[in-house]
Amino acid sequence: MDLFSKEKKALVLPKAEVVYIPNFYPLEKANFYFKILKENIEWQQDFITVFGKTYRQPRLTALYANNNLPYSYSNITMCPNIFTTELLEIKQDIEQIAHHQFTSVLLNLYRNGNDSNGWHADNEKELGENPVIASLSFGAPRMFHFKHRKLIDQKHRLILEHGSLLLMKGEMQHYWLHQVPKTKKDVGERINLTFRTIKPL
Repeated sequence: MDLFSKEKKALVLPKAEVVYIPNFYPLEKANFYFKILKENIEWQQDFITVFGKTYRQPRLTALYANNNLPYSYSNITMCPNIFTTELLEIKQDIEQIAHHQFTSVLLNLYRNGNDSNGWHADNEKELGENPVIASLSFGAPRMFHFKHRKLIDQKHRLILEHGSLLLMKGEMQHYWLHQVPKTKKDVGERINLTFRTIKPL
């Protein structure tokens, strides 16, 4: 089920709130940020262990913040770099729309269609009870899937476009999973920034 048109859309799902803004940044600005982030972010590729098997994470990642609080997920612990000028600019722009203050951003670089992010929820303890997640996309459009943990008929998808912003809030991370699946299509590089608020445990 495709949820959103080209216009800004606020959608209330069972136990979740989602807002999608396709043109959060105009094309020229989105192109500028994509180039700067690809060239200047300190990208890394970690190893993850799933069902007893260890392999390289199928994308590059980086963590930036205004503090030194680490972030852990999938048995990976990342220590942040200090926000760059461009990341601070982006953070301030998003905070005006989200009406929420973020401390950190996890960046993902999808190099091609083989890079992906499996089913998961952003529900780590350091994110708080009902975290606000702001997901900004630059580069090649990629499909985004999400599904309810218990309501099997609640499965949705949308295309995350160049310069688009997706806000997830409310109880969504308790009841929903999301993913960026692999694709056999010949797609280009995509950079995703997921802003969040990390709290000391």
